[in-house]
Amino acid sequence: MASEDGTRAADSPPGPAQPGEGEAAPRRRRADAQRNIDALIEAARTVFATSGVDAPAKEITDLAGVGVGTLYRHFPQRSDLVKAVVESGIDAVADAGPALSGAHQPADALTAWVYRLTELLATKRGIAAALHSGDPAFSGLPDYFLQRLGPTLAALLDAAVADGTVRADVSAEDLLHAITQLSQPVPGQGPEHSRHIVAILLDGLRCTTTRRPSAR
Repeated sequence: MASEDGTRAADSPPGPAQPGEGEAAPRRRRADAQRNIDALIEAARTVFATSGVDAPAKEITDLAGVGVGTLYRHFPQRSDLVKAVVESGIDAVADAGPALSGAHQPADALTAWVYRLTELLATKRGIAAALHSGDPAFSGLPDYFLQRLGPTLAALLDAAVADGTVRADVSAEDLLHAITQLSQPVPGQGPEHSRHIVAILLDGLRCTTTRRPSAR
């Protein structure tokens, strides 16, 4: 109710909110939270590569530039963070397929993509093992792995088969399982060992007429 001078009385209900009023702060909080999540995942990816998935939380939060409380607010269990890092890495490899197909011949695109997957598995200590750990926290990862990477690999593989440079008797799922197994860390060996072993697998995929002659 307004007073005689036109001002609204203290007990009068507020007027209708203007469009956008009160929305900026929640949106900003959501954006800040997402930045923190992204920073934590990126920091964890880096730390896991050098210190393993059991690295101290403070090592991750210091690199991300956030507090330990922020880490546990978004990722209450270590397995939550490991899973997020794995899924983020899987997404990046899956999304690389079309660009590689557009830039290379089919067999070369397939090779480059497989090496990216090998690097993901071989350089992130403990991540390849998480796919086969039996831990309930990671129970959905094998399916996520196949669902995200399977179609990309199938497209690359089909293109190389159609091009006549890769044999046709290997499925994308079989190849994914083989690469995962061959990328398991080997005591005393670095990631280059996995790349070398996977290179042998890739050489075996080539059609006989396109393989390099054997040295005698």
